[in-house]
Amino acid sequence: MLRKLTAIVLSSLALGASAWAADQANPSPSKPPKAPASARPSVPAPTATSAPAASAPTPLPSDAPKAPSDSLEPDPVAEADLAKGYTLGVGDVVRLSVFQQQDMNTEMRVSETGTITVPLVGAVPVGGLSARQAEDKIARLLRTRGFVKDPQVVLTVVQFKSRQMSVLGYVNRPGRYAMEEGVYRITDALALAGGVIPGGADVVTLVRIAEGKPQRYDLDIPSVFKGTASADNLVVRNGDTIYVDRAPQFYIYGEVQRPGSYRLEKGMTVMQALSVGGGLTPRGSRKDIQVNRRDGAGRPDNTVMQLTDLLKPDDVVYVKESLF
Repeated sequence: MLRKLTAIVLSSLALGASAWAADQANPSPSKPPKAPASARPSVPAPTATSAPAASAPTPLPSDAPKAPSDSLEPDPVAEADLAKGYTLGVGDVVRLSVFQQQDMNTEMRVSETGTITVPLVGAVPVGGLSARQAEDKIARLLRTRGFVKDPQVVLTVVQFKSRQMSVLGYVNRPGRYAMEEGVYRITDALALAGGVIPGGADVVTLVRIAEGKPQRYDLDIPSVFKGTASADNLVVRNGDTIYVDRAPQFYIYGEVQRPGSYRLEKGMTVMQALSVGGGLTPRGSRKDIQVNRRDGAGRPDNTVMQLTDLLKPDDVVYVKESLF
């Protein structure tokens, strides 16, 4: 019995060895041998071949810079302009101080050519520069030319003359005003002129010369402070003129207590005009109120008005006498 078992085991081993030898001699195509790690080809990382090369993003229409224009539209103030500060111009008076160089301290005026005369250096162009930029320029000239080893220069604007605006009309102090550092808007100009006098209109006009032609822009001052037109409060530029016209008026006469001329407020009706004139006399007629108004051609036209009708500038209200 033991001999039979031994023979079976030996025959099984012989069959397995012959099968392994056949596999080594003819390997199966479905199972190729694995190459060692060093012999495997490297696979490049996937790249986005369909995506175009990166380029600068195109600004949206709202972010695109606008071309400079002379039209009197609300113009925001660039932060770069505010950071630059006041730029020197013709007529400005500046004071120059150099540390430990008392003989160089002096006051001078920016000439018509935009230059100032600095001791030891001569004429230095400063037109269009800020005071800080002019300081750096003067210090660099003193150092490079060997006059001062380490100059510390201070340039102070004493009188602002190069930027001016005019405020005319119905204001307390009409005249020309210098615009110092910072931004000046229409309301700032009116404040410098002392504000609008009682006979002045609520709407002021800014006149600007652009390309040799005057341009006008009207601003309703009460609307600015009510917040409905704050964006229309334009920045005043050098050479601008702000004019405050006479307030619109209406005239009333006839059978009223106080005939005369009065200020016409916005949305004023015939009834309100009668109240301003003190009301009707005992003989006045409420049903026969005529208004003399000029048409588009400038011709006068008499019209019977109702108490709730609106008045226009320069209307003439006439209250007739009642028959009964």
